[in-house]
Amino acid sequence: MNNAARRYLPVPDGLVGERLDVGLTRMLGISRSLASKLTEDDAVLVDGVPGRKSDRLMADSWVEVFLPQEERSSDGIEAEPVPGMPILYDDDDIVVVDKPVGVAAHSSVGWTGPTVLSGLKAAGYRITTSGASERQGIVQRLDVGTSGVMVVAKSEVAYSVLKRAFRQRTVIKHYHALVQGHPDPLSGTIDAPIGRHPGYDHRFAVTRDGKASITHYDLLEAFAGASLVKINLETGRTHQIRVHFSALRHPLVGDITYGADPRLTAELGLTRQWLHATGIEFEHPTTGKWVSVESAYPQDLERTLEIFRNRA
Repeated sequence: MNNAARRYLPVPDGLVGERLDVGLTRMLGISRSLASKLTEDDAVLVDGVPGRKSDRLMADSWVEVFLPQEERSSDGIEAEPVPGMPILYDDDDIVVVDKPVGVAAHSSVGWTGPTVLSGLKAAGYRITTSGASERQGIVQRLDVGTSGVMVVAKSEVAYSVLKRAFRQRTVIKHYHALVQGHPDPLSGTIDAPIGRHPGYDHRFAVTRDGKASITHYDLLEAFAGASLVKINLETGRTHQIRVHFSALRHPLVGDITYGADPRLTAELGLTRQWLHATGIEFEHPTTGKWVSVESAYPQDLERTLEIFRNRA
């Protein structure tokens, strides 16, 4: 157990009565096969006693888990557990995660923090080798500062089919954003090309020679000084939502990089832009069935909404 990460968790009310292996997948976001292996290796203790995968979880119990610390393998992806990254959907071809804020989709130059791929590897998931070595299986990306639904390909056919689906814009991506002020009109389409910012390498902007970028939005809820909007992306440019609403002079709350009020951001205690990928819909790459996955707001975004609602 020396070369392992220890997790000590209470059994949530919603998992009372579930099998231990099922509960582990829900609590830790690991695969069912890894959960079974951990119980076989006596790496799971329930109230101090080694648990078997078929044991039923009891109310008021505590589960102690020793997760293996794997070394970097030949695929170049280091296994690093990512706490708070639930699995929303999983089958032989795809896995859909609820990406937390502060986690990158994959490793890149200058990024030393956790990634979706390293978290999936640590959780026992096998991802397709399709794609560049550092971003195998990645068919879409979310910013480090954006949370929510993200799909990863596990099989080669899923990677090819989903990459094509994203290029052909048949994947429906849903986002919610809290923006400063009240957009006029309250529902509409932003059709403005996006390219590199002429003055800042790490930023993007609406530019004449940028790539075509289309964002559809609808008002969900209005507050004093802010609006909660539902967004559907027709294209998927880097920072698209942030750039488009900044160009409208309605930057995302908390998004200081793109013009948000720093005093309001500090007052709210928000450490990132208020943006969440709430759902994704697409045709399954092998079965052809329609897949729809949703994600609830994380605590920091929900808390910000409550502040605005209480003010009203």
